Amino acid sequence: MDNTANDSHHTTPTAAWLAEGQSSQRDMLASLQALKAQSETSFNIIASHRHDRPEIFEFADDVYLEPSIATVDNFEEVDIEPVMPRWQFVLEQAQQHNVKVLLTGRNGIDYEAHREVFDAAGIRLLTGATSVASLESIDDKFAFMQQCHSHDIPVADAWRFDTTEQLEALLAKHGHQPLCVKPVTGIFAQGFWRLDLGKTEEEKYDSFEHLYFTEEKKISTAQFINAYTNSLMVHERPIPMLLMPYLSGQEYSIDVVCEYGEVLAAITRYKTGKIQHIGYEQSVMDVVIPLIKAFYCDGIVSVQTKADDDGQHRVLEINSRPSGGIGYTTHSGIDLTQVGFSYWLGLTDKPKLADIAQKITPCQVRSIMMGVKIEETTTD
Repeated sequence: MDNTANDSHHTTPTAAWLAEGQSSQRDMLASLQALKAQSETSFNIIASHRHDRPEIFEFADDVYLEPSIATVDNFEEVDIEPVMPRWQFVLEQAQQHNVKVLLTGRNGIDYEAHREVFDAAGIRLLTGATSVASLESIDDKFAFMQQCHSHDIPVADAWRFDTTEQLEALLAKHGHQPLCVKPVTGIFAQGFWRLDLGKTEEEKYDSFEHLYFTEEKKISTAQFINAYTNSLMVHERPIPMLLMPYLSGQEYSIDVVCEYGEVLAAITRYKTGKIQHIGYEQSVMDVVIPLIKAFYCDGIVSVQTKADDDGQHRVLEINSRPSGGIGYTTHSGIDLTQVGFSYWLGLTDKPKLADIAQKITPCQVRSIMMGVKIEETTTD
């Protein structure tokens, strides 16, 4: 595959670039193509990824393979550095393509460390925040919780442990309530488990339950302690963990378009079974708006909240990139990808949250699985 899909020797129009994301890159590119089709001002859409992803690239006008650490067949990283840093490669190509907006996706910190050179090139850099320190405090869930407390933002409590002894001491202190554990850093519920300490004998989790009903994310406390204590993986590469109260209320995902700590547009979602409920819940936004301000979030981010036993919505985390479900927002009559990029590309005026909220049509969405044919690539 050539590193660029097509080159042009004509006058280069303005462009927007979506670098490798987690799972929403394809949906967002499709939204940008729809925006381009209805816009009087032409612009190009560029996508990049470290892997050849034709199902993503089909929605881009130009595509690039990002430099990355080499991988072997099982996708484990090996210690071979790329020829050029990812941020530098993207910057050089972006300058050639007259890119005005760059959404960095999953590697925001790499780009954020070089914000000044992107600013100097006239590129609006969207990493989810405006400093490496902010992004690091967002990624570190313990530091994140502490910063929320310092700004009087309702947040789920958490206690850090790095050893079995620390975990057992915390369990002895807080074991009177439903508890859960998760890593200090991580995505996609990686390492999250509900514990059964404090439950009656009839309510305790079966020893085989976590292996059979894997999506329930339940494990007996004794088994978790045993696995954590005897893990060679944890011994060789310590994994800081958090012990937290398990909140029993409704969980929300909030997709947010924001600029320098100001919420420009947002949609709230909650899930029952396989159904996503799309709308705008003011009581949730009352927590989200000061949160975005406190961390000076910038770009398109996602927030998770969960209600406690008293119905108070508490922040779980910020993800400094678009959520995998941002594409669901299109069904509400508001496409957040289009709202953000039309503003940053200069196609529309600055969005106002109150106006956007009034235009949201609450709806229910069920996601479906679809297949995309991947053509085999041949090498000479």
